[in-house]
Amino acid sequence: MDLTNLLVQVVSGAIGGSAAGGIAKQYSLGTLGNAIAGAIGGGIVGQLVGTFVGQAVEGYVGNIGGGAVGGIILTLLVGLIRNMMAK
Repeated sequence: MDLTNLLVQVVSGAIGGSAAGGIAKQYSLGTLGNAIAGAIGGGIVGQLVGTFVGQAVEGYVGNIGGGAVGGIILTLLVGLIRNMMAK
């Protein structure tokens, strides 16, 4: 694991989470919440993509893609759970 790769995944996850919160307003966690959830999701899913996909998706493209997708997924998932708990 390279620290640069993790940093790219976390930043792209934060951007993906913020974008997901902006598009799906009913699942938005607020600006900071979207960024934090996205960063966490980006780091986790980005690492999983690197582990399971291996060398099929190389370099920063895989890191950015995995991080952004992870950020989107975790932000929407946390927003969904929060909405369900509020009911």
